[in-house]
Order: sequence, then C-alpha cells, then structure tokens
Amino acid sequence: MATPAKKKKKRALSTFAILLAVLLLVSIVTWIASGQVYTDPETGEAAQVMGVTLGSILMAPISGWHNAGDVIGFVFCLGAFLSLVTATGALETGIHVLVKKLHGKELALVWILMFLFSVGGTTYGMGEETVGFYILLASTMMVAGFDPLVGAATVLLGAGTGVLGSTINPFSTGAAVAAAGVDVNMSIVYAEGIILWLVSYLISATFVTIYAKHVRATKGSILTADQLQVCREAYGQSDELGDDIHLTGRQKACLIVFAITFVVMILGFIPWGSLSEGAYNFLGFTHYLTGKQLGDWWFDDAATWFLLMGIIIGLIGIDDKSKIVRCVVNGFADMIEVNLVIALARATTVIMASTGLGTWLVEVSVTALSASGLPAPVFGFLDYLLHIGLSFLVPSSSGLASLSSPIVSPIVANIGWSVETSIMINVAANGFVNLFTPTCGFIMGGLALARIPYETWLKWASKLLVILCVVVAVILTVAMMVL
Repeated sequence: MATPAKKKKKRALSTFAILLAVLLLVSIVTWIASGQVYTDPETGEAAQVMGVTLGSILMAPISGWHNAGDVIGFVFCLGAFLSLVTATGALETGIHVLVKKLHGKELALVWILMFLFSVGGTTYGMGEETVGFYILLASTMMVAGFDPLVGAATVLLGAGTGVLGSTINPFSTGAAVAAAGVDVNMSIVYAEGIILWLVSYLISATFVTIYAKHVRATKGSILTADQLQVCREAYGQSDELGDDIHLTGRQKACLIVFAITFVVMILGFIPWGSLSEGAYNFLGFTHYLTGKQLGDWWFDDAATWFLLMGIIIGLIGIDDKSKIVRCVVNGFADMIEVNLVIALARATTVIMASTGLGTWLVEVSVTALSASGLPAPVFGFLDYLLHIGLSFLVPSSSGLASLSSPIVSPIVANIGWSVETSIMINVAANGFVNLFTPTCGFIMGGLALARIPYETWLKWASKLLVILCVVVAVILTVAMMVL
C-alpha cells in the first residue's frame, strides 16, 4: 500500500525577500513613469521622472545604508548597550522581579505603556527612538506568560496610534499646517487629533489585550515553536520564574542607570523649542552631554549617550572589566541583521527620491482629486484612501506634508470645506500606513530586533489594521461633512 506523500511545508518570504520585491516593484514603476513632469519642491522648477538605472538598483542597498547611517549607528550602539546590561544579569533579574510583583496584573502594564508611547507619538512623533524598547518589552512579556508579539505590539501600536492622531507633533501636524499656505484653526486640528489618537489607542490596546489573554489561557502563540526558541536565544534569558530571585545592590544600581539612560534619550529627542521656548531655554545646560542641549539631539547624540552609559553600567556590574570590550563587540555583531533590514528598507525611499517618482505621484494624484468637484464627504473619504496609497511611496510624515498640503489645503479652503480635516487626513493616513509599511525603517528594525518576522506581524495585525482603517475613515469623513 502506497504511503501518502508528505505535504510540502510552505516557506514564508523572509523580510529581506519582501524588501527586495518592494525595491524592484518601485524600480519598474520608475521606468513606466519616466519622462513625466512634476514641480521640484526645492527649486519650484519643472523636472522629469527618471527611470532608475541598473547601477542605481544594485547600489540601492548601499545608498540606503548611507542614507540611514545615523539610525544604523544608533542601533549598533544600542546593541552594545544591551549587551553590557545583559552581561550584568540586572535586566533579566529585574524583569523576573517585576513580573512577580505584578501578581497577574501584567495586562495593566500593556495599557499603561501603550498610553505612554502614544503620548510620545502624538506630541513629537516618537518612532525611530522606540527601537530600543522592542527587545525589552518582548522579553518582559515572554516572562510574564505571553509571547514576544505582545511586547512588540505594545511599542509599535502605542507610538503608532499616537502618531496617527498627532496633535502638537511638529514633524507631522506642524509640517502640514506650515505648508498649507492658508489660515488654519488649530483648536479644530487639536480636537480632531485627540479624537483620532484616543479612539485608535483604545481599539489597539483592546486588541492586544484580547490576544494576550488568549496566549496565556491556551499557551499558544501565532509564533511557531522554532520562532519562540529563536526569541529566547536572542533575549538571552529564561522565561521561567524562580522562587528566590532577587536583585543585588549592584544590579539595582545598573537598573537605575538603565532607566536614566532611556529617560534622557527621550528628553533629548523631544523638540522642546517647538513646544515651549521656556522649557527649551531651561534645558540649555545639558549641552555638556554630547555638545547639544536636550531637544536638539539626533541619532548620533543618542548613540554616543547609549555607548557611554553602557560602559558605565559595565563598570558597575561586570566583575571582569576586560569583558566590557567583548560585550561591546558582541553587541555590535548582534545588530548586523537589524541594520541590514533598516538599510534595505531605506533603499526604496532613496530610489523614489532620486528619480522623482514619489513627488510626481503625489502632485498628479492630489491635484486630480482636488479638481474632481466631488461632494465634501466623498472627497474626504477618497482623499484619505489616496493619502494611504501615497504614504507607501513617501513614508516620511513631514515629506508627505510638504508635498501634499500646499496643493490640497488652498483648494479645500476656496471651496469652503474644512482645511483642518484635510490636514488631519494627511496626518492620519500617513500614521496608519506607518503601522505596517515595509519601507518604514524603525518598524522593520524593531521587529527584527525582537526576532518577529515581518509577515507574522502582518498576519497578526491584519484584522486590527482593517478596523483602524475603517474607523479613522468614518471619523474623518464625518468631520469633513460637518465642519
């Protein structure tokens, strides 16, 4: 009797394969659109879309590495920092102690942390600087009896829903308002932003909570057993709690320095000058840290800060001081794959910018929609869908705002519709897409750091993304109709 043939195991596309496919697709589109005319936003003069050359395609990953050099340097130093902290045993022990003290109330941590990340998102566009939290939250949730996806979702959806509903975020809402060229009622912008922010946060936190409860109750996970084992090895810790676990004095000191490191990093990225001139002046004394005061930091400053604090933690918690250098080198090595993902994600952005494809598509599509003569609610809905599509090509919130807002806002104002809603359509659509687009470096880097495959993230988040897309569309359509 013949034995049944074994079913072939389906192989999922790797993150690198997905990014290469996106790069090639965009390259093909540049050839199709070659010769099309658009207005260069920097010079104001006419320019033409150029078909990308074979050499440019081959060089794209290297160009992406150079273009994302500041983020890549930050991630390398973050890896050294985490390696040094791990070597002290403070982080693993601290996570176990924290989980034991929560006594089954770990889900409250999801809601609290997601809200804090969302505050960062809505106020200053917290994005790239969240990368360091992925592995921390993923390992914490694994020890708490959930899976790494719960931790990664807490970071990504927390900050992401805040950016989706940006209020005083100068890189998103601020950029769109500044580029509008017409009068804007900021109280309406803030009100719409707050509604979008809080509704998106509540939906996302509920979705994560339901999944986390399912994981704990069934001991199941969307991640395979092999993937979970990869996560355990990457986090360098056991997910089983000991009865007599406790922190030593040196480990407590390491954790204090660890916490201060992240707090100062966040303070360094917040654009205090845009939010409050008084606060900005007050923080002027901090320039001695990296040569810049808090609020003026960028990734080179944060990288320097993490490397410095990692060495301090090593001096405090590692007995064999010669091990510090090895930890730094090993930490850099651990981040190579993550940085390759970031570079390849940025490669597509480089191709679109160098050929003018992104600018041309934004200009043509936005102008055509604005001149369509559609009723306000229909226009609002289609404008939202349009900006979702455009955000794949221009993932930068400030970049999309500078290209789209000068075209849409004056037309909407002349018709007598809500300019404020048209601005929030731009902001919300871009924020929504940056919850899952593979051209977003910090998403791809963060997921890679947490050892969660990109296709697994898409599969898990697909229902949530559909719900958010519909809810946000309804809110913005109604706002365009009544305001």
